[in-house]
Amino acid sequence: MKFKLLLFLSLTTILYSCGSVNAQKESTIRQDTLSCIQQKMDAFKKQPLTNPPMSVYQYNYNGQVVYFVSAPCCDRYSVVYDKECNAICHPSGGITGRGDGKCADFFTTRTDEKLLWKDERKPK
Repeated sequence: MKFKLLLFLSLTTILYSCGSVNAQKESTIRQDTLSCIQQKMDAFKKQPLTNPPMSVYQYNYNGQVVYFVSAPCCDRYSVVYDKECNAICHPSGGITGRGDGKCADFFTTRTDEKLLWKDERKPK
């Protein structure tokens, strides 16, 4: 009986602490994220699921913090935003798949990747 009680309490503690860590991690990400990028992520969540699923990453690129939004499908452009949420370039997508050419070195020179959001909804 004592063993079952101890096992139950141990599992409850582990599960509770995992939830707290995830909530704390998400809270930290939300605090570090610019409100305009957060608004974009909130809007993406309301849109239909895309294939491949959309995601938002934060990077350092050319000495500044930027936000990369993956393309929702096919020949559509991915977008890199600056800290004021201005689109600065499209590193991929379009007919050639190579973007608009304004940041052709983005994928080779970006650093400090941080996933801010990924659409993890499942198709119905």
